[in-house]
Amino acid sequence: MAAKNTQAKDQHEFVKRSSLYQEFLAEREEILKHKWLESERLGYDVGFERALLDWIRKHRDGWRAKRRNESTDK
Repeated sequence: MAAKNTQAKDQHEFVKRSSLYQEFLAEREEILKHKWLESERLGYDVGFERALLDWIRKHRDGWRAKRRNESTDK
């Protein structure tokens, strides 16, 4: 049983360190910032789904291009 728990923990740590997961977290953070800004601007909570779709439509391509440029400049 202990070996199974160790393996699960190792897999969890691997996922947390993966670049894909890190990109997901960074993108999620940007969406949450956008949700907060839009909610403040409009005076009510716009909700995650609306903020997500709006951010994808307006900001995602530029955000990803900027991240790619920053990673190649290192």
